[in-house]
Amino acid sequence: LKVEEVSLSISDHFSGLAPGLTCIVANARHCGECIQAGAKCGWCKDPDFLKQGETVTTRCDELQSLLKRGCDEAMIEDPHGEQVVHRNKTVTNRRKGAEKLNPEDITQIQPQKLSLTLRSGEPQSFDLKFKRAEDYPIDLYYLMDLSYSMKDDLENVKNLGTSLMLEMSKITSDFKIGFGSFVEKTVMPYISTTPAKLLNPCTGDQNCTSPFSYKHVLNLTSDGNQFNTLVGQQHISGNLDSPEGGFDAIMQVAVCGHHIGWRNVTRLLVFSTDAGFHFAGDGKLGGIVLPNDGKCHLENNVYTMSHYYDYPSIAHLVQKLSDNNIQTIFAVTEEFQPVYQELKNLIPKSAVGTLSANSSNVINLIIDAYNSLSSEVILENSKLPEGVTIAYTSRCKNGLVSEGENGRKCSNISIGDEVMFTISVTSKGCPKQVKPETIKIKPLGFTEEVEITLNFICECECHKDGVENSDLCHFGNGTYECGACKCNDGRVGRQCECSSNDVATEDMDRTCRKDNGTDICSNNGDCVCGTCECKKRDNPDERYSGQYCECDNFNCDRSGNKLCGGHGRCECRVCVCDPMWTGSACDCSLDNSTCMASNKQLCNGRGTCDCGVCKCTDPKFQGPTCETCPTCPGVCAQHKDCVQCRAFGTGEKKETCERDCSDFIMIKVKTRDKLPQPNDASYPVMHCKERDANDCWFYYTYAVNNNTEKEVHVVDALDCPAGPDITPIAVGVVAGIVLIGLALLLIWKLLMIIHDRREFAKFEKEKMNAKWDTGENPIYKSAVTTVVNPKYEGK
Repeated sequence: LKVEEVSLSISDHFSGLAPGLTCIVANARHCGECIQAGAKCGWCKDPDFLKQGETVTTRCDELQSLLKRGCDEAMIEDPHGEQVVHRNKTVTNRRKGAEKLNPEDITQIQPQKLSLTLRSGEPQSFDLKFKRAEDYPIDLYYLMDLSYSMKDDLENVKNLGTSLMLEMSKITSDFKIGFGSFVEKTVMPYISTTPAKLLNPCTGDQNCTSPFSYKHVLNLTSDGNQFNTLVGQQHISGNLDSPEGGFDAIMQVAVCGHHIGWRNVTRLLVFSTDAGFHFAGDGKLGGIVLPNDGKCHLENNVYTMSHYYDYPSIAHLVQKLSDNNIQTIFAVTEEFQPVYQELKNLIPKSAVGTLSANSSNVINLIIDAYNSLSSEVILENSKLPEGVTIAYTSRCKNGLVSEGENGRKCSNISIGDEVMFTISVTSKGCPKQVKPETIKIKPLGFTEEVEITLNFICECECHKDGVENSDLCHFGNGTYECGACKCNDGRVGRQCECSSNDVATEDMDRTCRKDNGTDICSNNGDCVCGTCECKKRDNPDERYSGQYCECDNFNCDRSGNKLCGGHGRCECRVCVCDPMWTGSACDCSLDNSTCMASNKQLCNGRGTCDCGVCKCTDPKFQGPTCETCPTCPGVCAQHKDCVQCRAFGTGEKKETCERDCSDFIMIKVKTRDKLPQPNDASYPVMHCKERDANDCWFYYTYAVNNNTEKEVHVVDALDCPAGPDITPIAVGVVAGIVLIGLALLLIWKLLMIIHDRREFAKFEKEKMNAKWDTGENPIYKSAVTTVVNPKYEGK
């Protein structure tokens, strides 16, 4: 099988497998197939590598597995991809007003050219830097709908040239502007084909020019006055239906660069209309069925094939605009904003603005749209070869990192900002025709690009040293390369010693039966050319081997659920132990350091060391070195603080509990009768009773179980002294206070009565002893006045 015929299905089929299985399941029969199976697959080219019964496909495996199986690192074929940068010109650091440079001397993307050598499944990544140069030249082409409804807008555009030149000079010192116009295809039913209407499609006394599809009026120029003059000479035309033939005009503007005068700079196309658009298929209404060919058909600056080719499709326009690095600005009336917003979503690097009835609005629309377009960078790549994938990761402003489709772009970029993209290219398998392929990556709307040459690693280095018709391959029946025979067509076997027609015969099968038994290759392989080729296992570390596939490396004794105890290797179902280990499962250590006690005695002088494990002869002592005595005095006090902190979260070691008290297993029980009893356990159990700071008792047992693990059972509830009944105490205190109060009141009342009686008696006594003076008061005057009538004689 030749390399050129290896399909991509090898890599695709096994891409979802675990890494260890990918190499084995690939069944690679030569080195080239092996390295295509996966990036981690290697091929051992050592001629003596294969053991008896192993197939040539077992030369293909992961590197660590090959080394483990005894293949020298120098004998492993494991090629890797590489990348070489051929042109890496630094991005231009240029500011407005600096020395003027030609557009071809300005660099905005770095690097510019490199080559990648790809190995299947191994990505090759590189960084792409983009920096939008300041004062970068701009070409703008104004494409206008000249149907009758655009009459007012034409008047506004007639003075656009000089005004736009003035405004754009604030952005760039190298600006050019051009002009073109369109109406509709010059066939029915889009226009009236009567002779009079062909001369003047407008009604009434309106003087209009003959209808046309697309007319190129002015090449790109830096003379704004010339723009005003030529646009001022244009006249309105007319058509019958509402949609216009703008797509025909856009196609010609995109592909007729030599007529328009496009430079390799920023290219802007302003598309101005107040109507919708015809697209592919609409030409059938006029009897036009040929698809648009996407080529330039301008004669005397007029599109001459509008009656012959249909309108272009949106996808066709997107392709041509992208190929020619043209960014589109749709200046449309508010009525058609929704239509062109949808169109914008289909055309990358395009913008939509609202057209109004003054020239300053058009200028603002163009400048706003340009700023919007220039603030976003979107990378696109050319068509990729079969089996090649590409992934983008963007690192934009403010540290924003994006992957997937968003990894292709960066937004909100100002002129002069620098952004970085990491691009990863991966190949799956090899293409059917192995040859260098070229792909290109560029920012949409820019002429600069990165050219990448892809080379594919489809064969090993040792392939070129192969010997065709080698005597090592059974009298020249194959090519000896990379330590193995690659058999010619019709030959099989490790040395190509058999014909494919004679593989399954009774005589050959007989040589594959051990001891003349009935099982061919011990039911663990296939008899190929009279020799057993052992089956492969799903686990890449497990293998059958031997002349009759009677051996394997996974059916040996186990210890600790590990093959050969983890201290040896399994060879033909027998453990081959590592140094200092012995036993059928390599589970007996000859190292007695694990039996050494802290006092430097083996097993603390109280046991014997057997296979690195102490067997204590004193029944009171336990543990890995016979130093633990669960029933010795002091065990309870020694573990009190740890039991207290782990069981109840209290005690002196509460803060350091996790660090100091993790050397035993703690099991909580509900009551004391659930604690292990000495007669119930097969090992000594120490019962402990300790008191905490709150005078509460807690109960636990300490023991070392048969697995030499310290084991503590603790009652999960503290035994605290019963407290007094608060209710009767409270009632008694209240009642006592009330009674005492009543008693005090009675005593006070009694004392008051006695005091009052004494005072009253004293009063009575003093009253009786009182002697009142009967004399008159000298200052007393009677209230009665006696007046004697002198004339009264007493009669």
